[in-house]
Amino acid sequence: QVRLVQSGGGLVQPGGSLRVSCAASGINFKLYEMAWFRQAVGKQRELVATITSSGSTSYADFVTGRFTISRNNARNTVHLQMNTLKPEDTAIYYCHTKSHQRDWWGQGTQVTVSS
Repeated sequence: QVRLVQSGGGLVQPGGSLRVSCAASGINFKLYEMAWFRQAVGKQRELVATITSSGSTSYADFVTGRFTISRNNARNTVHLQMNTLKPEDTAIYYCHTKSHQRDWWGQGTQVTVSS
């Protein structure tokens, strides 16, 4: 079965850095586009970044230049390095992938940016 298991995140002060990670199983990971979404309290879930099977990346405007998505196909993992964090980055971060049939989601990782 497909599983996306997340780790990392935590609490950091504004301007600090955190990393969230996602380990996938049950799929031929290297063939799948991966993404990170986030959902803050009282807000809709929003796309943060994507990385294709070939390694091409894209970012939401609000994280461009601060966040980096990467993947390690040997370990079936995708990561989101978050630098220069702002309080508005506070959210639960979810890793995601999809097929033509359905979506799969990680369990979510809390990221809190607070002074």
